[in-house]
Amino acid sequence: MKLICYLSNGYPTMESGIRIAKEYVEAGCDIIEVDFPSSDPFLEGEYIAGRMKSALEGCSDYSRYMDSIKAIKSDNPNTKLVLLCYEDTILKIGTQPFIEFCTQNQIHDMIYVGGDNEEVKSSIIKSGMKISCYVQFHMPEEEIKAALASNGFVYMQAKPTANNINPLYPTLKDCIDELKRRGITREIYAGVGIYTTEDIQMAKNAGADAVFVGSTILKLQTDIPKMKEIIARFKKACSE
Repeated sequence: MKLICYLSNGYPTMESGIRIAKEYVEAGCDIIEVDFPSSDPFLEGEYIAGRMKSALEGCSDYSRYMDSIKAIKSDNPNTKLVLLCYEDTILKIGTQPFIEFCTQNQIHDMIYVGGDNEEVKSSIIKSGMKISCYVQFHMPEEEIKAALASNGFVYMQAKPTANNINPLYPTLKDCIDELKRRGITREIYAGVGIYTTEDIQMAKNAGADAVFVGSTILKLQTDIPKMKEIIARFKKACSE
């Protein structure tokens, strides 16, 4: 199972983000989820939304965020990148320039958030990009159908929120087994609520292909040796 670490692009600076990406990879991170900070990150928690806001206060020029991602890609050529991008950000960049950026840099996977502009999403998919689909732990039927219709990995909520459990699928393994039974053959990545090695082992035993780790790693970026130690420990849990 692969380990995905979240990187706040441009926080606290562009240069630090590029440097931290290298530290991630050296410590054992398999995939980096890197964002284009949004001015309206409505799906994010307060912590990551605050980092996006701070990044944009420091730099609102999205071409510099593109340059940062290019540098990360160049420094870590064997590491897969997954872009997190809100629709409003894509519209600010321009759909075609965004597509050209992804194509030129051989970035194929993204988490696309928000908006009802089907033309934008359709253009991105036609370009060859793969857009993930999020499925909540209580397995809403409409989200399962959307996952079946999508072309990217399935982002499966790893842990339930309060009262967010479908009695037919009470565990993560039950949820993943049902998605596969329904015909999902693409990767299933588990995220939200992954904080410990026990969480990672639970996701691995459930059949996830990768796990997302976010704030647990982000909060250690002022102590790089400790951050790398935790990433290495998480990677070991993915492999055991």
